[in-house]
Amino acid sequence: MGSYRMCVCFTRKFKVTEAAPPPDIKDAFNRYAEGGPHMTAEQLHRFLVDVQGQGLATKGDAEGIVQQLLHKRHHMAKFRRHALTLDDFHHYLFSADLNPPIGDQVHHDMTAPLSDYFIYTGHNSYLTGNQLSSDCSDVPIIKALQRGVRVVELDIWPNSTKDDVHVLHGRTLTTPVELIKCLKSIKEHAFSASPYPVVITLEDHLTPDLQAKVAQMVTQTFGKMLFCPDSECFKELPTPEKLKYRIIISTKPPKEYLEAEGNKRKMNNSHNVKESDDDVWGKEPAELTVDQEDDKTDSDASENNQDNEETDASEPEVRLSRAPAYKHLIALHAGKPKGGLKEALKVEPDKVRRLSLSEQALEKATMSHGTDVVRFTQKNILRIYPKGTRFNSSNYKPLIGWMHGAQMVAFNMQGYGRYLWLMHGMFRSNGGCGYVKKPDFLMNVNPNGSVFNPKADLPVKKTLKVKVYMGDGWHLDFKQTHFDLYSPPDFYTRVGIAGVPADEIMKKTKKKEDDWTPVWDEEFAFPLRVPELALLRVEVHEYDMSEKDDFAGQTCLPVSELKPGIRAVPLFNRKGEKFNSVRLLMRFEFI
Repeated sequence: MGSYRMCVCFTRKFKVTEAAPPPDIKDAFNRYAEGGPHMTAEQLHRFLVDVQGQGLATKGDAEGIVQQLLHKRHHMAKFRRHALTLDDFHHYLFSADLNPPIGDQVHHDMTAPLSDYFIYTGHNSYLTGNQLSSDCSDVPIIKALQRGVRVVELDIWPNSTKDDVHVLHGRTLTTPVELIKCLKSIKEHAFSASPYPVVITLEDHLTPDLQAKVAQMVTQTFGKMLFCPDSECFKELPTPEKLKYRIIISTKPPKEYLEAEGNKRKMNNSHNVKESDDDVWGKEPAELTVDQEDDKTDSDASENNQDNEETDASEPEVRLSRAPAYKHLIALHAGKPKGGLKEALKVEPDKVRRLSLSEQALEKATMSHGTDVVRFTQKNILRIYPKGTRFNSSNYKPLIGWMHGAQMVAFNMQGYGRYLWLMHGMFRSNGGCGYVKKPDFLMNVNPNGSVFNPKADLPVKKTLKVKVYMGDGWHLDFKQTHFDLYSPPDFYTRVGIAGVPADEIMKKTKKKEDDWTPVWDEEFAFPLRVPELALLRVEVHEYDMSEKDDFAGQTCLPVSELKPGIRAVPLFNRKGEKFNSVRLLMRFEFI
C-alpha cells in the first residue's frame, strides 16, 4: 500500500494492482491450452511457432522456457507442476529477458567491404559535455565503446610546450586530455561490446615531428591490433569479418594536411570554434560574420598554393624523414579533390577514400545531387558531422545520411534527445555489433545505370500493425510522487515511424487515468515504403493538465529486426539507459 496526501484533511489510499492479462493473451492461452487450466511445453511450442513466428523453435526450447519460468516464479524445490497457468504465461510474454522484441545475435553478412555497412560513429568523442567549455576525457570514449560505437574521433593538437600531443576541441576553452591516455583506453575497451573493427578518425593539427611522435605512440600502444595496409590506397575496402579485433586509423595524409594548415594561417582566420576542415563547401553564407567574408574553403585556396608545404614547416628535412611512419599508419585516407561538389563525389576506379561533409553540406548535396551521393557511397566512405553551431552537443536527423548510403553519420554521443534515440535504435540491429549491412537497394546499380533515389514516389512495400496492450514497472523505478503529488499517473503512449519522409508519422493512444499499470489495448497500422530503413519509435508520457507532459520512457527499434507476435518492449530514459522494470506489452504483425 502507498498513499497520496490530499490537502490537509484526509489521505487517499492507493494500491498498485497487477493488471489482468489482456483479452488477446487470455484467448491465446485458452486456444493453445485447449480450454484447460494449464499450458504444457508442447502447447507452448505450438504457440511459439504459430503466433510468435518462431519457426525454428524446438520442443526443447519450449521445455526450457517452462522450467525457467516455474523456477523463477515459484522457487520451490519440490514444485511438481510442469505446465504454465494463465498468469505464468502472461508473465512469460511480459518478460523483457525471456521475450524481447528483437534478437541479440549478429546475423548480417559480415564479409562485404566496409563501405557496405552503416557504422556506429561518434563525433568529438572525447568531450564530456558541450562543445565550448566542457572537459576532455577518455571517459566518454570508454562509454561510447561499451555501447558499441565503432568510430572514435580525436582532435589532436600540440601541447603548450610543443613537445607532446593533447586531445581537445581547438580554439575553445575545453580542458585537454593527453593523447596517450585516450589511446590506452581505446585499446582496453575497443572490443568490450563488439569484435568488429574500431576506426579512429584523427583531426590533425600537428607539426611533422609531433606526427612522428603520434606514429610511435600509436604503433607502441596497439602493436599487432593496428591494421596497416600493404599499399597506399585500397581499390576496395576490406571486410568487417577480416578486420575483427583490429584498429584502423583514418585521417588526411600529411601533405594534404600541411597545405590546408598553411592556407589557413596565410588567410589568418580567427575561428572561435571549429566547424571542421573537412567541409567541402566551407561555411554557409548565412553563418559568416563580417570579418570572415573572404574566408575561402580549403580546396579553393590550396589550388593557388601548391608549393606552400615547404614554407609551412620549419624543418623540411625532418618532415621528409619522419612523416612516412605517420603516413604508413593511415589505412583509410580522408581528403577531398580540388573543386566543387561534382568533383568531390567523383568515384575513382582504383582508389577508395573517405569524404566528410557537415550536415548542411549533405542537405545541400542531396537536394541537387542525391543519386550522385548514393553512387559515391557504394564504394567510398561518407562521413557526416554536426554543424559547428551545435555548441550544446545536440544532434541532427540521421536518416538523411542513411537514406543516401552514408556509412559514418557522426553523433555527439554525450548529448541526448530524439535524434540520438534514433541512432541508438538503428544500432540495436545486428546484435548491437556497431555494423549494420546497408539494404541491397542502396548498393545496386540498375541495368540502366541508375541508383536508388530517396525522392522517388515509391509504392507501399508492407504494412506494420502495432498493438499497444499495456505498460508496467513505473511503480518500481519511480517514486510514487514523481509524476503527480496527489494521484497515480495518467499515462499515454506515442508510437510511430522514423524513416524516409513518406513513411514518417506519429500516433498516440488515449490517456489512461490514475493507473500505474495502464491498459490501452489499441492498435495502429503503418504502411511502409522503405521498411528496410524504418525505425519504430515508442514514447510514453504522463499527461499533465497544467504543465508540460512528463516523460516516462522511450525506445526505438529497427523495423527490419522486429520479431512478430506478442513481445515485451523494455523502455529507456532520456539518455538512452535502460530502466530496470519499465516495459510495454505490444504485438507486431506484418501484412
